[in-house]
Amino acid sequence: MSYVKNWFKDFWNTFVREFIDIFSDGGVLIIFFVAGFGYPLLYNLVYKNGVLNDTPIAIVDNADCALSHRFIRELDATREVSVQANCINMEEAKKLMQERKVKGIVYIPSDFDDNAARLETARLSVYTDMGSFIYYKNLLTAANSVMLAEMNRIGVERYCAQGLTIQQARQLVQPVKYESNNPYNQTNSYSIFLISAILLVIVQQTMFYGMSLLTGTRREQFKGVGLLNKDMSGYGVGRVVLGRAAAYWFVYLGIAMYIAFIVPAIFDIPQRGSFWDILVLLAFYLTATVTFCLTWSSLITKRETVFVLLLFISPIALFLTGFSWPTSAFPKFWKLFSYAFPSTFGVQAYINLNTAGGDLSTVTFQIVALTIQSICYYFLACIAMYIENIYMLKKASFLRKREALARKIGFSIEQNRRIIGGEDAAKEYIDQLK
Repeated sequence: MSYVKNWFKDFWNTFVREFIDIFSDGGVLIIFFVAGFGYPLLYNLVYKNGVLNDTPIAIVDNADCALSHRFIRELDATREVSVQANCINMEEAKKLMQERKVKGIVYIPSDFDDNAARLETARLSVYTDMGSFIYYKNLLTAANSVMLAEMNRIGVERYCAQGLTIQQARQLVQPVKYESNNPYNQTNSYSIFLISAILLVIVQQTMFYGMSLLTGTRREQFKGVGLLNKDMSGYGVGRVVLGRAAAYWFVYLGIAMYIAFIVPAIFDIPQRGSFWDILVLLAFYLTATVTFCLTWSSLITKRETVFVLLLFISPIALFLTGFSWPTSAFPKFWKLFSYAFPSTFGVQAYINLNTAGGDLSTVTFQIVALTIQSICYYFLACIAMYIENIYMLKKASFLRKREALARKIGFSIEQNRRIIGGEDAAKEYIDQLK
């Protein structure tokens, strides 16, 4: 019974110390709270206008025929683009694009009508301003939809010319009628597409950077993250890992709820999932993320290392979630590599719940995967902390023996450090002896 009591006492002391350290470090507070609360707002403000209508384009119609005129009229009638200029040649159209007056060009060659009349492939070219992905998406979507409609119309006209009725011709051209339906993002909003994925990635990334920043600070001060405190009466590193993890878990519970519930409400992002289902998901996701961060932050040795990782890891973690490319099409290496990040399963589950309106039964696989990650990373964090604890104790013991030996021969390393480097150098050496 005394062991259990001591275990919980040490767990609580570790929790309190970690909590105090978090709120005593200005850099950690900036990442946790300024970035944690500010990044979601910033991303939503940048992509607030997720739907772009009537993208201005220029037309270069060298065919100048009834077919090309009809194609241009139907292109102009789409929601995505608006024909702003009919240019004589490509040079004039390029100049308009360089002046930012149009965002795309549709070039119709002179043999467009002749090729269609000879039952050959009629080609046209589309050029877009890649300053924004939405320009490319709008023009390509509009051109493809008009092209498909024209193909069906031309097919019907040809069959009618052979003596078939319109109904017969339509059945031959389109024997199975289909309808395009996008139930979860009917307006093709880029903000709904992107923000739903990026919100939970922000939770993982800010937690990792803040925790790593604190770890780097401790290493620079020669404190270490695994050194067990002398006032502890229990045994093992499990209570230390759980105590530290609990501090970050409770700090980030509020941040995660703000990101998952309040931010979408502020920017009118559809929230189709149950509050309690998403809250359960957040509990599993935070647990996996905390243990993930505890494991990998143990490799951080300097405070500034975090900012290098900031530029390197964020886009990788985002795209490995599969929000922009199906995971079934991932190369095997990258699919396996994606399993290392809690965001991979957290984002997939959040999209299924919040965007698609599913329930917990639809995210069973992701929750099981997050549970496995939590267990694996917990033991890895314990191993990393145990190894560092042994290293720090042996290092301090070696330095103390060296200092004692030096004093026997009338030489003080501490005093030597003070003379050469000043009080800071002496204090640094004393910290290493503790």
